[in-house]
Amino acid sequence: MDAHILVVEDDDEIRNAIGIYLENQGYTVHKAENGAAGLAVLEHQQIHLAIVDIMMPVMDGITMVMKLREQHEFPVIFLSAKSEDIDKITGLNIGADDYVTKPFVPLELLARVRSQLRRYERFLKLAGQAQQPAERCYVIGGLELNEDAATVCVDGAPVKMTPLEFKILALLMKHPGRVFSAEEIYERVWNERAVNTDTIMVHVRNIREKIEIDPRNPKYLKVVWGIGYKIEKI
Repeated sequence: MDAHILVVEDDDEIRNAIGIYLENQGYTVHKAENGAAGLAVLEHQQIHLAIVDIMMPVMDGITMVMKLREQHEFPVIFLSAKSEDIDKITGLNIGADDYVTKPFVPLELLARVRSQLRRYERFLKLAGQAQQPAERCYVIGGLELNEDAATVCVDGAPVKMTPLEFKILALLMKHPGRVFSAEEIYERVWNERAVNTDTIMVHVRNIREKIEIDPRNPKYLKVVWGIGYKIEKI
């Protein structure tokens, strides 16, 4: 990750020293002298991690992090001279991800930065995957139809279908157990009023030849006499 890190610290020497440590590791550093200035940076810059001092003038670190958590999920490492457990608990409860006390060892701070960035990178990756639409894939026993890839497989073996056969099978597999009349299948697949549905019987026979081990004794595509056709639930 080409990380941009925000350092919010009112002590010029500490702020600049942290900046140097981070820049030597290849990170892009943005600096602010208090919480209000830190929030201003967030308005025009994408940040991947923030190192925030707690005790600062104008706006302290606790207030800043409470405000940034309303819109941002990047990790925050609190930096403070206080070492009491109550301060650590308060910081973590309001949204911090880690806590480093002053004086700190630079290598320890850098290690915590790397650890938090790795976690954030995994979070972003998983979030991106979750936003991707799932493939429209339907599975009944060993019969699998992928509507996005326009493929049909039976027990893992691909089966070639004509476009009309694929549409008929897709319609039935989307509603396993439901019986469709020949007229309804025709109107849904051809998108026109059914006049002669004899073609449905022909297509169903062809589909059976391709997906059934024994077309005369079908496992998947069945006729409900006098009503229509269905894909059996398995």
